[in-house]
Amino acid sequence: MTTSPPTITILIPVYNAENTLEASLVSALEQTRPANEIVAINDGSRDGSGAILAAVEDPRMQVFEQENQGLAATLNRGIELASGAYIARLDNDDLALPQRLEKQLAFMESNPDVALLGTWAAIYVGDDKSGRFHRHPTESKSLKLDLLFDNPFVHSSVMYRTDVVRALGGYRVERAKRIPEDYEFWSRIARSHEIANLPEVHTVYREVPGSMMRSGAEEMLDNVIVISADNLQHVLPGISPSHCLDLSRLYHGRAPASNRIILQALQLWRRAAIAVGGAPRQWTPEFRNRYRLAQRRLLVQSVRRALPRPIANLLRKARQLLKTKT
Repeated sequence: MTTSPPTITILIPVYNAENTLEASLVSALEQTRPANEIVAINDGSRDGSGAILAAVEDPRMQVFEQENQGLAATLNRGIELASGAYIARLDNDDLALPQRLEKQLAFMESNPDVALLGTWAAIYVGDDKSGRFHRHPTESKSLKLDLLFDNPFVHSSVMYRTDVVRALGGYRVERAKRIPEDYEFWSRIARSHEIANLPEVHTVYREVPGSMMRSGAEEMLDNVIVISADNLQHVLPGISPSHCLDLSRLYHGRAPASNRIILQALQLWRRAAIAVGGAPRQWTPEFRNRYRLAQRRLLVQSVRRALPRPIANLLRKARQLLKTKT
């Protein structure tokens, strides 16, 4: 008895990307393990993106046009249109390096319990290498720990199982969870499935001036805090939602509504880590390192909030002075 080989859909939402789109499409088409189809959805672009998409002569390419609906709704449409057992995400300004699909497919086939798989990424500024990289944790428990406060995946690098993301209802379109829509989605996937990152660079992430990451930073942080509080509530069911929100606000440098969280922060963080990773003696070095990094951040923020303002200002100025001298 023979089984059909697994199929892959590359999903590319497109919006006003005429300067970068062609390179992204080429990277999708020239994989060592070719995708079975490429679904590109033009989300009401007002530039030359539509013409670039129409010029692609490849039978695997499927182009869909729509009025502007935003990224989350566009991705949900793509998930429904996809025929592949796996969906590989790619943004219209990023690049998939040639072996990305080959390496991700091999991992997913060997690890059937993993529903979401990212890769490390090289960071470009425009077309120039920055020398910086996104090298997030790789093991599932460490990623789930990071997800309690923030997003440890490069969205444009991920591959996920189509049946899983459909069963979970796709990306949220509510304003409070639409930005960052990926962080909220990964959090839900991680509650019922294993997740991972490949410890290899298979993606080029391009920083583009004027992107949402830069122009909407305050709104982005507001929403990250809300999503983080939901995640903390999931692993700390006996703790009130307001305490989870304050813990997230404290971690992200925002003033909590109640200063009581300052005395409880480290204890709550330890409880959350145990809920995700089990007994401390079982923690892997990567997990322990992620725990300590977050612990240090919470400790610094707690001390800063607990100190009288004049002393806190003096310490901040001292740190700035030391940085200047070094």
